[in-house]
Amino acid sequence: MIKVTLVGTGTVSDHLSQAFSNINSVRVIQILSSRNIVLTASLDQETDVYIIAVSDDAISSVSQEFIKSQKLVVHTSGSMSISALPARARRGIFYPLQTFSKGRKVDFSTIPICIEAEKLEDLELLKELAKAISNNIHSISSKQRASIHLSAVFVNNFTNHMFQIANRICNKNDVPFEILRPLITETAAKLEELTPFEAQTGPAKRNDHKTIEKHLSRLQNTTSKEVYQTLTKSIQETHGKEL
Repeated sequence: MIKVTLVGTGTVSDHLSQAFSNINSVRVIQILSSRNIVLTASLDQETDVYIIAVSDDAISSVSQEFIKSQKLVVHTSGSMSISALPARARRGIFYPLQTFSKGRKVDFSTIPICIEAEKLEDLELLKELAKAISNNIHSISSKQRASIHLSAVFVNNFTNHMFQIANRICNKNDVPFEILRPLITETAAKLEELTPFEAQTGPAKRNDHKTIEKHLSRLQNTTSKEVYQTLTKSIQETHGKEL
C-alpha cells in the first residue's frame, strides 16, 4: 500500500483525496494545510509520498519544510519545474492534466497524469500511484510539461473566458446562453475526428469582411473588441487569408 500525505487544502488536494479514497492500494494518512507544516513534528514519517498541492507561488517556500525528509516529495503544478523543490530532497512531479472546480466530480480514470522524478525507483513509485487512479500515465520532463500547461491555458482557460464573453453578450440581449450549448458540444466533439486546423469555420476563415465589421460594430466593450480583432487576425494568418 502506498501511503500519501497531501499538503494543501485547495481544489486539487480535495479532488486527489477523493480519488485516492476509493482505492485499496493507496491510503491518505494526512491532509495538511500549507500553514501548519512549519512544525516538522506534524509530518507523518510513515508516509511514502508528500504531494504538495498549493499555488505555484507557494511551492518553493512550502517545500523548504521537506529538505530533511527522506521520503519522496512532489508537487502538482503544470508550469513549475521540478527544480522548484529543494535540491536535497527526493523530488518529483505528479501533475493531473485537468481543470478542477469545487463541487464538480471528475472521472480520474481518463485524466492524463504527468509524472517526473530524478531517480528510477521514485519514477516507478509515482507510476504505481498514478495507475491506481488513472489509465492515462505519461512520463514527461519539466520542459515538456511547461509546454503542455501553456497549451492547456489556451484550450481551457482562454476558451472558458470566450464562453464568459458570449454569456455576457447573450445576457445583454435577452438571449439564453443555453442556446449555444449544442454548438459548444459539437465544437469539442469534432476534434475527435478532425485537427483544429481542419475544424476551423467562421467569418475570419472565410475572410467575410462585412460580417466581421458588423460584429465589431456591435461590440461595445473595448477589451472584447480587441479580443475579437486579435483572434480574427490569428485565424486569417493561420489560414493564409489576406488581412
